[in-house]
Amino acid sequence: MTDLPPLDPARHALRDHVLRHSVKLGAFTLKSGASSTWFLDTKQTACRPDGVVLMADVALSLVPDDATAIGGLTVGADPVAYAVAAIGAIRGRSLKSFTVRKEAKDHGVTGRVAGALEPGDRVVITEDTVTRGTSIMEAVEVVRAVGAEPVLITVIVDRGGTCGAMAEAAGVPFRPMLTAPDLGFPFGS
Repeated sequence: MTDLPPLDPARHALRDHVLRHSVKLGAFTLKSGASSTWFLDTKQTACRPDGVVLMADVALSLVPDDATAIGGLTVGADPVAYAVAAIGAIRGRSLKSFTVRKEAKDHGVTGRVAGALEPGDRVVITEDTVTRGTSIMEAVEVVRAVGAEPVLITVIVDRGGTCGAMAEAAGVPFRPMLTAPDLGFPFGS
């Protein structure tokens, strides 16, 4: 992994943190059933205080100025969305955060959205890691059903390299913070 592509200083620091805390080497079976020699547990970056700041700084550099909310499908999006909103508030950016539940809640405040998402919001859809993109696209549809507009999709790491085409087909820009090749691995491996 000595020949990693050059990155701007913020993404370089985030990459170093991900490589140190979130990448595991060995023999793994992925959720898809495929075998891999590396595993990515980006919650190890998204849930450490130093990782939170690095991740939020990169994410905030990507978020459009007119975005009003950030969130995505639980549980992958939760630490990313909440941390970016909190760090953003400290840095003068006001972003509400929310979670898309995997299933609609049938009591109390019902539905699939928990948190501060409202019709008309301009939304950043996020997740810690994306491999295929199906969870991201599910979140896009739920956000649209609420009457909000997805304006960006960002993730800590794009592992699979397929989400960009899905996002483009859905009409939403996709800008990952890092990619598998940024970490020294080919997409989909």
